[in-house]
Amino acid sequence: MLRLSEVKLPLDHAESDLKAVVLARLAELGVKADGLAGFTVYRRAHDARKRSDIKLTYILDIAVKDEAAAIQRMAGKPNWSVTPDMAYRFVAQAPAAGTTLRPVVIGMGPCGLLAGLILAQMGFKPIILERGKEVRERTKDTFGLWRKSVLNPESNVQFGEGGAGTFSDGKLYSQIKDPKHYGRKVLDEFVKAGAPEDILYLARPHIGTFRLVSMVEKMRAEIFALGGEVRFETRVEDLDIEGGKMRGLKLSNGEYLQADHVVLAVGHSARDTFEMLHERGVFMEAKPFSLGFRIEHPQGMINSSRFGKFAGNKLLGAADYKVVHHASNGRAVYSFCMCPGGTVVAAASEPGRVVTNGMSQYVRAERNANAGIVVGITPEDFPGGPLAGIAFQRHWEERAFELGGRNYNAPAQLVGDFIARRPSTAMGAVEPSYKPGVTPTDLSTALPDYIIEAIREALPELDKKIAGFAMHDAVLTGVETRTSSPLRIRRKDNYQSMNVEGLYPAGEGAGYAGGIYSAAIDGIEVAEAVALSIVNGKAA
Repeated sequence: MLRLSEVKLPLDHAESDLKAVVLARLAELGVKADGLAGFTVYRRAHDARKRSDIKLTYILDIAVKDEAAAIQRMAGKPNWSVTPDMAYRFVAQAPAAGTTLRPVVIGMGPCGLLAGLILAQMGFKPIILERGKEVRERTKDTFGLWRKSVLNPESNVQFGEGGAGTFSDGKLYSQIKDPKHYGRKVLDEFVKAGAPEDILYLARPHIGTFRLVSMVEKMRAEIFALGGEVRFETRVEDLDIEGGKMRGLKLSNGEYLQADHVVLAVGHSARDTFEMLHERGVFMEAKPFSLGFRIEHPQGMINSSRFGKFAGNKLLGAADYKVVHHASNGRAVYSFCMCPGGTVVAAASEPGRVVTNGMSQYVRAERNANAGIVVGITPEDFPGGPLAGIAFQRHWEERAFELGGRNYNAPAQLVGDFIARRPSTAMGAVEPSYKPGVTPTDLSTALPDYIIEAIREALPELDKKIAGFAMHDAVLTGVETRTSSPLRIRRKDNYQSMNVEGLYPAGEGAGYAGGIYSAAIDGIEVAEAVALSIVNGKAA
């Protein structure tokens, strides 16, 4: 197959136009029309840098009858390459006689789910331990917070089957390097589980919460069918480490589970687990993360600002954005986890604390656009060791709980009032989407002064990039604290802990991913390392 990139066509182009471009470009390689065997769209995006002339951009994979001759003529021709082999191949298979101990995966978010699935597909029959509930029961508990202000600390947006990614926009893109094309394996598994097939070719694919729920169930069913096991409402209370090696796990039900290959995929909010790991001497260190608010605008305004006369076009959908401002105090202010046509959701996992996140469905049809507007911080801002970032997050989540009225309402402020340094007493034209509700207030004490001042400076500047960004009635809702893990559980090149053999820190909680896509890819890589270690009888 040949790959042709940088194919640009008008937004309203006819389907036949793609074939015409392919034939014209193949002529450069001396390939005539009857030499074309077919082509597929590998990637489709849109170029909206010129709002008056938005283009669709394509990367195409093209099959020709005399491929060898065409490849020889590609030399020096721009935008031509050979299509890479993206097929996934298992690195190992479980021995026919099985293994003495089954691999264990702690956590069933995107990382743990893919790690468990790959291990099951290789025949290793993993045991997956999930502290929360299965996804549909978990959904009921999550709605309990959103609708009734009742928080279940073990079953919420952060904990339960599917992980935090289940209640999100379901974004499936990342800036990580993926030389082995494991991302394609992730997308293929998602499509097999019921995701829309367009995630295979859209440049910025997403799934949406409700589709994710049924997908997670189907992937769990496959793990079961392949001999794997999932134990819900089972928290790991302690690790049994002997001589620097994993020996077993002590579980919340009193059971002791012997294990010498353990994937640690607990997510970024398993704070009690992090504390236990630190007590057991597992090597970890503080890492940078970000704090800020959620900001909401009318989605129609964002569409118009980004797409101009093309706003509302079905191929473009609801517009997203990505913005950054480098503040005069040296802080970077940037948008995070932008959710077009979505809602701001309550994402707390501990009593007496308020946390916000963003979520949207596949159609992205809600009235508001929302995004985190956050500021990067480093361990220098929260000195005190590996767990200091957790304490820092908790402090500001407790402050948000106080400002919201101590009932899981979130504190909120109009952007115009925030910039003018005055409290808000009521909301305006932009209706906040956060449930159970918001409390108009002054957010100036909701986060450290250097964050408040950086965001206050950034908003008018970002308005120059997206008209209306600093509109008076746009809403800031506090606080966004779970942008990424505040620590990293360091691992060696073989994916095992720096100082505990057989323990495999993985995914977002361990500091090696950010979002569904990268966490799932990391899960595959770690599963392969576990499989090779078991088969070879040594570290991979």
